[in-house]
Amino acid sequence: MSTAHEGDGALGELLDPELPAATYVLEPDVVEPLTRRIVTSHTAGTHRSTLPFTGAPLAAFPLSSPDDVANAVGRARRAQEGWARTPLRERTAVLDRLGVLVLERQSEILDLIQMESGKARRSAFEEVADVAIACRHYAVRGPGYLADRRVPGLLPVLTGVRVHRRPVGVVGAIVPWNYPLSLVLSEAVPALVAGNAVVLKPDPQTTLSALWVAELLQDAGLPEDLFLVVAGGGDIGAALVEHVDHIAFTGSTATGRKVAARAGERLIGTTLELGGKNPLYVAADTDLDSAVPGVVRACFSNSGQLCMSIERLVLHERIADAFLERFTAAVRDLTLGTGLDYTADVGSLVSAAQLERVTRHVDDALAQGARALVGGVHRSDVGPYFYAPTVLDDVPSSALCAREETFGPVVSVTRVASDDEAVRVMNDTEFGLNASIWSVDVARARRLAARVESGTVVINDGYASAWGSAAAPMGGFKASGQGRRHGREGIEAVTEVQTVAVQRGARLGASLDTLYALGGDTPSRVFSTALGVMRKLRLP
Repeated sequence: MSTAHEGDGALGELLDPELPAATYVLEPDVVEPLTRRIVTSHTAGTHRSTLPFTGAPLAAFPLSSPDDVANAVGRARRAQEGWARTPLRERTAVLDRLGVLVLERQSEILDLIQMESGKARRSAFEEVADVAIACRHYAVRGPGYLADRRVPGLLPVLTGVRVHRRPVGVVGAIVPWNYPLSLVLSEAVPALVAGNAVVLKPDPQTTLSALWVAELLQDAGLPEDLFLVVAGGGDIGAALVEHVDHIAFTGSTATGRKVAARAGERLIGTTLELGGKNPLYVAADTDLDSAVPGVVRACFSNSGQLCMSIERLVLHERIADAFLERFTAAVRDLTLGTGLDYTADVGSLVSAAQLERVTRHVDDALAQGARALVGGVHRSDVGPYFYAPTVLDDVPSSALCAREETFGPVVSVTRVASDDEAVRVMNDTEFGLNASIWSVDVARARRLAARVESGTVVINDGYASAWGSAAAPMGGFKASGQGRRHGREGIEAVTEVQTVAVQRGARLGASLDTLYALGGDTPSRVFSTALGVMRKLRLP
């Protein structure tokens, strides 16, 4: 990925001090082939994205209008009719090739993800690995998930019933900036395998990554118009909800409620992954030395800008001090940086708005008596939106960061005296997306997990082992969402279920009509006897 300024891998000197707004990081010949893929009539203006590492302008591109959204969905709907008739083995082959191409061309997308989102390269690579896993999973398991099922019929032998999965048509996806590759393809891959078309609205900050996906899908052999990108803000997302047959949304709970309400009025399906205030419990028997690296990763991967990121540490009082001594030392050792390489552990926050939210949460907690065991400062010496990984102790329940999702590199500490108290603390939130339990006794941890109100509970890891298990459904309890992505549930969400029942006995004179023709109460007596026999034989 060529830039306007080639250097040593760091991006700290990209602003022209005299004309900062004119110094674009990405060359026009890199941006223009991507932005040509936006469905736009060039009537809605343009957007300029920025490089979070420095605040320099990254790229400018045209926005879509609501009419462009309707046009995109119309094009996708026409293309989908042929795609649905394409043999399943050909559809899965396209997505299998996509997984191979992502790995082969990972340096391109790693650079682009870092420049759009500001994340460290290790966090960017997690997206590449996730997509390769998901593509391979649905290429192998997709046919089984979509296979026709035979189920018992009304009359044994005489009634044959099959259940079919049909694509819904056009799936709309509204995805945020924090995982611009993973979240795009988490929605698109199962939808395309199932025979749908996809119209995507990415966040304006990470639109180029989505357009790169569109390019790669074409290179993998996806026919034209089956994956289209519209560009814009909330008005374009709202327009998308008005036209598609299923909407997948990842974002805030407040916006998710609005999406769900309108989808409900239109009677279309939804997949909603919303906010979280995710807890991690370190039990009294935990091996602290082995736990600390995993807990650090659970809290500070992607600078904490991860729906499944841990924001609440729940520590058994027996090990709390010893754990915090090791944990805070490891957090202090984390390196912040702007390199397009693997030298930094933690990257930048994505924007000034995100920095303001994190700063406000930390300052509010400190003003109410909390203590910063480590961090708690804006690292403007590294870049405009960097914030030091922060661990807060003695956070009062009235603090913003005790209840609201911070979505940044901030974690608070709560001490508990027992496993039962830990479960109560973990469940004391309106959210229920992800939770983590650490213990050397896995059976004990499983028993605790069964009591936690969360769509995912990960034992002796923070999030990756669950998210990376592509066969397992992912989603939230309570205010953290509806529906599931990944696995069988993810592909079934974008299909309609059709039942086809055949009365085989009709040609042999053995049917309900034949029975009813006996007249009087005879049909009822015969039917009652048959039902009794079926019950004794335990026929379903």
